[in-house]
Amino acid sequence: MKENLTIYRDKVIEIWKTKSNKQKTFILSMVLLFLIIVVGGSVLMARSPMVPLYNNLSMQEAGQIRAELDARGVNHEITDAGTAIRVPSDQVNNLLVELAAQGIPNTGGIDYSFFSENTSWGVTDNEFDMIRLDAMQTELSNMITGISGIDHANVMITLPQQQIFVTDQQGDASVSVVLTTAPGYQFEANQINGLYHLISKTIPNLSTDNIVIMDANLNYYDMENGSGTTSGDLYATQQQIKQDIERDIQRRVQQMLGVMIGPDKVLASVTTDIDFTQENRLEQLVEPYDEEQMAGLPISIETIQETYTGEGAPIDGVGVGEEDIPNYPAGETGVGDYELVQESVNYEYNRIQREIIESPYKIRDLGIQVAVDNRRDTLDEAGEPVFLTAAEQAEVEASIASILESIISTSIDQTYGEIDMANRTSIVFQEFSGIQGGETPGVPVIPTWVYVVGGILVVLIAGLIILLVRRRNNQTTEEFDYTEETTIRQPNEIPDIEEPEDTESTIRRKQLEKMATDKPDEFAKLLRSWIAED
Repeated sequence: MKENLTIYRDKVIEIWKTKSNKQKTFILSMVLLFLIIVVGGSVLMARSPMVPLYNNLSMQEAGQIRAELDARGVNHEITDAGTAIRVPSDQVNNLLVELAAQGIPNTGGIDYSFFSENTSWGVTDNEFDMIRLDAMQTELSNMITGISGIDHANVMITLPQQQIFVTDQQGDASVSVVLTTAPGYQFEANQINGLYHLISKTIPNLSTDNIVIMDANLNYYDMENGSGTTSGDLYATQQQIKQDIERDIQRRVQQMLGVMIGPDKVLASVTTDIDFTQENRLEQLVEPYDEEQMAGLPISIETIQETYTGEGAPIDGVGVGEEDIPNYPAGETGVGDYELVQESVNYEYNRIQREIIESPYKIRDLGIQVAVDNRRDTLDEAGEPVFLTAAEQAEVEASIASILESIISTSIDQTYGEIDMANRTSIVFQEFSGIQGGETPGVPVIPTWVYVVGGILVVLIAGLIILLVRRRNNQTTEEFDYTEETTIRQPNEIPDIEEPEDTESTIRRKQLEKMATDKPDEFAKLLRSWIAED
């Protein structure tokens, strides 16, 4: 094969040398033109036309979308002074769905500018609105159908009528979507949220509260609330939180009492009442500047003083008769002095506004039940168990009660009132039958069957290792024997058979046979050279 390629290469070189310079230039030009046509045509055929992805974007969101497209390696163009982005037409639907699932963008809308480009003269405003509405429904249906798990989507969009006057209240738009899903497909929470976000961007100022998504079996797909939990699994989440709190308190009580009494001598159970109410409260308080004097901070003081001396001054200063008005000059006047002092002080108080959001998961009530084994670790002379006396039980009960009181007082929220320890703890002394129903944090006991299985596995592993070692030794011995036998049985050099007459052809044949036996590589090269010459 290599010799044939060498022969063809030599022939091509000889033909190329026979050509003139003009012929060589013409051939190279044709080859270069062919490559340009093939490569350029492939690039143009593979390139998709650029169509708008989003328009009316802010500069920040245009930069955010551009960074996301750069990270994905998507070819894109920015037009309209940085407010619109164009991408290849075959990637528009996928990009809209994927970006909407990530909450991108926060503003802007899907471009429907091609409506006006495809309309003819004479179309009325009502006809154009119907065409635009139908196109929006069709495009939105196609985009939703492109999502994994959705076979078909029927979309109905209701747009509010444009009001003539600015003062008129604008109506709200609404969207209803009926999905035909793939059999057995279950949507994730982020997929539902992305679908709501995508639909809300098809129409300006469309709120997610005005979007309804359901399937053909009247199953609704609700958007997650701000806490990330839907109303359907709220009960399950609360129960899980309640179980986690009870298990944590139970482990602490079990561990503490197990150290005091013994891990196999005590069993604890915990029940809780959890308040899951979340309160948002706004407080507007007015407090005095000086809390001791209950006075504010004076910010302005106005003092008015009036004095008069001479005739016309009221007698005794002010009117004090039965028919006189208090603090008003009396009817009788004469020679005298008149003086009026009036002082007005404006105080400022501390005005405090607090916006308080209280988190839920408060322990409203807590109950702990403890069972103690009243048997001693020793036996009497008859082999019967020895039980604790009444005094010993009372001492143990008092110790346990003090521990439980401390745990309960620090666990229950104090806003729910005083804590009645008598109704929240229960301590029982009972002989255990040997079955523990709670979680004991003591040292785990390994059962006997684990040791038996472990011993069997160790024996099997040892047997396999011995078999592998023996097999390897046998293979080494066989290879050594075979090598030795091969070495012993190597044939000796066979002397040439004497022939009665040594002709030239006979001598050459013997030389070739000897070369093939002693030097096979040189013999093969000699044969290749003969074949090439032929």
